[in-house]
Parts: sequence; C-alpha cells; structure tokens
Amino acid sequence: MSHLRLIILIVWAVLLTACTASQPKNTHDICSIFREKDDWFEYTQETYEQWKVPIHVQMAIMQQESNFVADAEPPRPTLLGFIPWFRRSSAYGYPQAQDSTWDWYIDETGNWGADRDDFEDASDFVGWYCTKTNKMLNISKWDVANQYFAYHEGHTGYKRKSYLKKPWLMRVSKKVAKRAWRYNQQLKACRKELESSTGFFW
Repeated sequence: MSHLRLIILIVWAVLLTACTASQPKNTHDICSIFREKDDWFEYTQETYEQWKVPIHVQMAIMQQESNFVADAEPPRPTLLGFIPWFRRSSAYGYPQAQDSTWDWYIDETGNWGADRDDFEDASDFVGWYCTKTNKMLNISKWDVANQYFAYHEGHTGYKRKSYLKKPWLMRVSKKVAKRAWRYNQQLKACRKELESSTGFFW
C-alpha cells in the first residue's frame, strides 16, 4: 500500500507541475493571464518592487519572446529537409535568455537556483536586464520599444544600432510597445481585484 501511495503522489506532482507550467489560455489579456496564473501577478509585482520595471513592460517582452511557453526554444533547423540539426541560439524559457546572459544574471544576483522555465525567475531576469539597459544605455524602463531593441540585440548591438538594419525587428518592436500599452490599460481595470486576491498592495 505504501508503494501505491508513493506512485500516486509522484503522478500527482507531475500533473500539478504540468498544469502550473502550461501556457495561459489568453495571452492577449493581462487580466485573464493573472486570473488564470494566480501567482504571476505577485511575481511581477515583486520584480517591480526590486527593479522598478513596470509589470506591463515585463509581460510584453516575455509575450513576444516565448508567448509564455515555459520551455520555449528556437526552432531546430534540418539538413536536407529532414535531419535535425543544432539550434542557432541557446535561448530558452519564458525570457528566451541565452546561456551566457543567464549566467551573467546569476553571477550578478546570486540567484543560483534560478531557472529560465520558472516564471518567477524569468520575471526577475527581465527586470534585472531592463535595469542593466537603463544604467548602461540610459534607456528609460518605460521606453518599451528601445528596451526591446536592447533586449533582442544585446547592449553592444544596440550601441551599434544593429536594429536599424533589420526592418522586421523595427516592426516587432512597435508591436511589443503596442502590446505593453494594451496590457497597461487592461491592468488598470483589474489591478484592485488582483491586489485584493493576492494581498499585494502598492
């Protein structure tokens, strides 16, 4: 009987983890996201308290990078149309952070147990990176378009204005800024509800 109970507990834990890591049903509505993922609002608020990066900025960047898929990775190219090949980037998780940038984050923050497929850690990473961008490039934490350029191209790439040679990235940045604006408007309508349900107040 003890073995059966252990198996049941393991299966339950696996199912619970899978449920927690699932993508939100409606990624276009921040209120819907936070109602479904009832701890995400608290995590993004904690990131705001720590790094002063607005919630709608954090969420718009992660939506663009992974669409809130916990284990998101760049597509794997193929040889001859069918042989799986190496991915061109080590980007992974909610923030699509590359290995080297994630290591930089861990070294600076001391958050040694952080994982890119953990939303709490991903939110903190985005807050940290946008803060680095603000300090290194003097870009406002509210300037979503330029924060996204620096996020996508890296700080060196931004200094070189590499984004100006990528019309597609210019369009994406405008989309991220528009999404952030919409998230901010939506959040204004449900913030009190979210704060009362989590006990997290300004």
